[in-house]
Amino acid sequence: MFIDSHCHLDRLDLSPYDNDFSKLLNAAHERDVEKMLCVSISMEQFPAMYDLIKASPSVFASVGVHPLSAAEEQVDAETLSKMTELNKIVAIGETGLDYYYQTDTQEQQVQSFQTHLQVAGKHKLPVIVHTRDAREDTLKMIKAHGDPESAGVLHCFTESWDMAKAAMDLNYSISFSGIITFRNAEELRGVVKKVPLERILIETDAPYLAPVPHRGKKNEPKFVVDVAQCVADLKGISIEKLAEITTDNFHRLFPKAKN
Repeated sequence: MFIDSHCHLDRLDLSPYDNDFSKLLNAAHERDVEKMLCVSISMEQFPAMYDLIKASPSVFASVGVHPLSAAEEQVDAETLSKMTELNKIVAIGETGLDYYYQTDTQEQQVQSFQTHLQVAGKHKLPVIVHTRDAREDTLKMIKAHGDPESAGVLHCFTESWDMAKAAMDLNYSISFSGIITFRNAEELRGVVKKVPLERILIETDAPYLAPVPHRGKKNEPKFVVDVAQCVADLKGISIEKLAEITTDNFHRLFPKAKN
């Protein structure tokens, strides 16, 4: 089976599925995508997201605030800790640092990231990390405030091999999205080839970044199979073997999602 390790199901357009969330899930299941991790980006939007997925046995969730919202939505450790007690919460995030889109909120991003890392360590939950143009600070924060045992994942990875290796040295996994199928992503495909299979996760980041051959469409969990095929081709293994390995990797990183 395949697992979409990072998607935003609450942001998907359900109109092609008659506004029926279960039909979207069934479309994924038909392609052997048996589990999905619905990732939080806002505490304000979290209740609606959680209500959407809580009755679905194949969907798990995280709780956290995206770095691009850190200035407007500073989360406190007590609130974040309380949310981790909810059923189906298997991770903290997404959190992290984004200096590409916002350079004037770095202080707030760093504080938010530190809070997420510390709460994750307290509850022994993995952290889902968004990082863009902030390699040095991201690694420094993980090293200073993260728990190397519960660790986490650098999601939708687009950075260098050196950063991937440094993160793996801190016990982090590396997740690849549909970006690896893009024509201009040759350098990133080179990183995929170097990352050990036991450290790789696959994701859609739906509704964004639909992989080839679905470019131009809204992304959704069933397209994670196309990401898997690209990784398998780059690694020279069968897609069935890649599915088995990435499923094992997911359950090892997110043990609360194993059922």
